[in-house]
Amino acid sequence: MELHDTRNVALAGALGGAAALGIALGSQHFLGLIPCALCLVERWPYRIVMFAGLLAAILPRAAVRPACWLLVAIYLAAAIAASVHVGVEQHWWPSPLPQCTAPDLSGLSPAERFARMPLRPSKPCEDPDYLIPWLPVTMAQANLVYALAVAAGLTTLLARIPRRFR
Repeated sequence: MELHDTRNVALAGALGGAAALGIALGSQHFLGLIPCALCLVERWPYRIVMFAGLLAAILPRAAVRPACWLLVAIYLAAAIAASVHVGVEQHWWPSPLPQCTAPDLSGLSPAERFARMPLRPSKPCEDPDYLIPWLPVTMAQANLVYALAVAAGLTTLLARIPRRFR
């Protein structure tokens, strides 16, 4: 396998998704950051890109390059999800998910209030989490930059692959 082989680009795309998901899960389990509903949505493109990248690496040679462009599109979808979350954190728009807001329990009896309360409280989506406390970049902002950077990197790699390796 050559260094510029398209299959390597597919594997790099899968590895990029695994790294993003690993950082998100590691910050949750080891650093105690609680993900909100939008954070959980932002993880799905990385799960998909891991699977799609590994699948692209074993496809016939003619199908690998189009599959790699699909990886770029998935990273752009991850950037869109992250930008929605950044907008919610910055109070530019409300969250599109109902899980991000507190339930309206007014006018209910105490028994009805307890029945509607979730077993585990959710974190509001407009409350940002910071991976590095002294760095004013939220996890959603870092995810946006990361997804765009990986999409740009994959695009650059795909554009630079010589025709004989496509």
